[in-house]
Amino acid sequence: MTAGKLWSFLRGKPLVGVGLGLLLTLTACGERNAYKPPPPPKVTVARPERRPVTGYLEFTGNTRAINTVTLRARVQGFLEKVFFQDGDRVKKGQLLFLIQPNTYEDKLKLAAAQILQQEANYRYALIQVARYTKLVQQRAGAQSDLDNWRFQRDSSQAQVLEAKANRDLAALDLGYTKVTAPFDGRIDRRLVDPGNLVGAGEFTSLAQINQIDPIYVYFTINEEDLLRVMGKTGKLPGEAGKTTVPLYLGLANETGYPHRGYFDFAAISVTSTTGTLLLRGVFPNPDFKILPGLYARIRGPLVGSEKESWLVPEVAIGYDQLGSYVLVVGENNVVERRSVKVGTQVESRRVIETGLSGNEAVVTNGLLRAIPGKPVTPAQETPPPGPVKEGGSSPQGKPGVSPK
Repeated sequence: MTAGKLWSFLRGKPLVGVGLGLLLTLTACGERNAYKPPPPPKVTVARPERRPVTGYLEFTGNTRAINTVTLRARVQGFLEKVFFQDGDRVKKGQLLFLIQPNTYEDKLKLAAAQILQQEANYRYALIQVARYTKLVQQRAGAQSDLDNWRFQRDSSQAQVLEAKANRDLAALDLGYTKVTAPFDGRIDRRLVDPGNLVGAGEFTSLAQINQIDPIYVYFTINEEDLLRVMGKTGKLPGEAGKTTVPLYLGLANETGYPHRGYFDFAAISVTSTTGTLLLRGVFPNPDFKILPGLYARIRGPLVGSEKESWLVPEVAIGYDQLGSYVLVVGENNVVERRSVKVGTQVESRRVIETGLSGNEAVVTNGLLRAIPGKPVTPAQETPPPGPVKEGGSSPQGKPGVSPK
């Protein structure tokens, strides 16, 4: 290779390298991916459901025994035996305590002997009256003697009645030595142990027994709801108790309102300090699981309020400073905020009184991904299960609706 050709070769090398680098750079810039935004988030939507719904009022109250009795010693004596275990269920007439009976058995025998004695005196007086009556008629006896025996006869007759009354009292006292259950219920712990003297100058408390089947539940209704109920029924609260108005009860550890009872009593006046009226319901309690003093949730139908309503799942309803709302998927799958007025709860759904027409696609799942003004990818919700019986619980554990 000549010197000129070599120079030309060396001079061309950087140019070739630079050109090759520039070509690679341009090729790399042409192959870089363009930015593609992520697809709209997926949400689940459902149409509002139309069905007849009975309005309900909800209250809070407390349970109370339908009967409560403190058993007391009505006679004096030593407590001999106790025939129950603390906290037992007891039946009406079941023997619970025995107070020393021998003293009262002897008193009953003494009273019976007094009756025999007074009856003998009475019979003798009758004979004497008959005898002196004949003597006076024959002018062989004094009138004063006849009057005396008549007095003895009447006095003996009164003494017979007194002796019989003493016998009855002695029998009562003997019966009081056996303390029995006045009704079916559950007995508390005993307050006196065997061997102690009871009834000495006072009626000693022995134990307390409650009747809790059925059981009362007391609750209050405010003035506004009271006037609304009276306006719909046209009856006073006390008159409503004469009809069978159903009530439903749920305890703190229960879902829904599984216990069914009925309205029983209303107070005769509204409490002026609170503006509430005291009400009472009665609920069956055959297993004694509802104890007196428990907190209870009460639900009662608003008579005459059944109407066709729109319902949406409870989870679809949100709350903020502007009130309650739902998110709906509108035109071009864009999310909108829709203010609504909610009503009573039905199973796992909530009545929407105003704000929906029924044609909306309400977001029920994926609420955190649904942002008002942003598009989403909606998917239709699986149809919900059918309604349940009135006052019962759905699979989600919410109260049912009133059937037509």
